[in-house]
Amino acid sequence: MIRKFLFLFFFFIGIISISILFLPSLFMPSKIVLFGGKVMGYWSGICLRIFLSTKIIIKGKENIINNEKFFIASSHQSMFETFYLQTIFNSPRFILKNELLHIPIFGWYLKKIGSISVNRNKISKDNLGLIEKIKNSVNNSSRPILIFPQATRVLPDDRKPFKKGVGRIYKELNIKCQPVAINSGRVWQKNNILKLNKSITISILNPIDPGMDSSNFIKTIEENIYSELDIIS
Repeated sequence: MIRKFLFLFFFFIGIISISILFLPSLFMPSKIVLFGGKVMGYWSGICLRIFLSTKIIIKGKENIINNEKFFIASSHQSMFETFYLQTIFNSPRFILKNELLHIPIFGWYLKKIGSISVNRNKISKDNLGLIEKIKNSVNNSSRPILIFPQATRVLPDDRKPFKKGVGRIYKELNIKCQPVAINSGRVWQKNNILKLNKSITISILNPIDPGMDSSNFIKTIEENIYSELDIIS
């Protein structure tokens, strides 16, 4: 119990401190804010290792797509991946729920780094233009888009069907998809349920080429990610 408390205390104190330290970067080039995001990612890993004795394993680094545009589709079990994936990939742009942009300070950073928001509760002009915003982001930046096809954090054994939106993004962008399976919920679940002395495995799977129809793509990526989660969990 003490180690879990210490983890949460130092993790959040660290994230708050980094956020305050990098406040001036909101008025500077975005690369400074992006560096702050990587610092947060490394901090999350340090806290997990020190306080929860978590071993972080990265599989499939050789599968990372280089020198061409791609987007990332990752499983989502924890707050962990929103921070740590920034240390593996080139500062991805997040597709996230609109409410996160309204969090003081943290939301300012999300806007600064070009995160793309969606309001899941209603049809709006912004939602209807979501694909165009994603296309513009891909065309004007070397940073990949990151989407969580489950649309929310799920429990480790939950095999929730992927949302259709990931299929539309795949079809419209016509670029490779980098699937990622992460079993972070085995250590750090939503509602800050924590486990000691376990491993988090980040498995970077083989890329999926463009050209499939949306339904086949969704079926393929869902099978690939869930099959890998069955292996690493």
